[in-house]
Amino acid sequence: MADSLKFGTSGLRGLASELVGVATRRYTAAFLMHLQARSAAGRGKVFIGRDFRASSPQIAADCAAAIRASGFVPVDCGTVPTPALALHAMAEGGPAIMITGSHIPADRNGLKFYTPTGEISKEDELGILGALPDEAPVAIGGETLDGYPAAVDRYRRRYAGLLGAEALAGWRVGVFEHSSVARDMLVSLLTRAGADVVRLSRAEGFVAVDTEATSDALYAPRHDWIARHQLDAIVSTDGDGDRPLIIDGAGNFVRGDVLGILAARFVGANTVVTPVTSNSGIEGVGYFARVERTKVARPM
Repeated sequence: MADSLKFGTSGLRGLASELVGVATRRYTAAFLMHLQARSAAGRGKVFIGRDFRASSPQIAADCAAAIRASGFVPVDCGTVPTPALALHAMAEGGPAIMITGSHIPADRNGLKFYTPTGEISKEDELGILGALPDEAPVAIGGETLDGYPAAVDRYRRRYAGLLGAEALAGWRVGVFEHSSVARDMLVSLLTRAGADVVRLSRAEGFVAVDTEATSDALYAPRHDWIARHQLDAIVSTDGDGDRPLIIDGAGNFVRGDVLGILAARFVGANTVVTPVTSNSGIEGVGYFARVERTKVARPM
């Protein structure tokens, strides 16, 4: 019977009810078989992260079972941003799987696969589909290592030198927490940079937040937040922490493509790699010596 699970621009996605159990174990096994076939399986450890969806813990457990059954050691990095998981896994020389549906509704979920060198390509997707076993690997007992503290520490250190201790002194910044896995880390990093941080709208259940859907009713309270707390800005991310959101002190959204230009200039980038769909202003501003355009969802 056909199911809803399909590879898209950001991993495998579909209904959570169809992903839990057998499907996750099959796709995880296929991913590892594909890596072994191309001699890119890493050092024996496979790193797992997840978002706050209700289905994510069980899917993570299914991933771990398939990893053990495939002869690898699962490392549970817990609820961490997707970039934090990818950074940690690459630094450790192993593949990774992030359980997240990003900004799509809570009844859906997905698997984002990373090789030891980064995000999978479209060719890798074909390789995974070609290796998909008819049966799910048999779950076996074994150790699951705790990777959460190390992954979080590495990600924090990644940004420790980006802003000085007083870089945001005098700023009041609201963090729209909702169910983003990056919420506590954002508060920590902004506080360290000297900002007076106000936590906003923390959610216990999963909230599907699309950072590009600026007309969404979820953002309607922003003007009240700004006025009530005298905020200079509001920041947030999507559910798995790989899409940023910034709202200025007047309630205006700083669009992602503009934010990308500003961030690249701030860190002194000479070369920018960006999809063909990105704002043509990247070349027009004249900030960068080289701009490389890639196909959508195709890593450089």
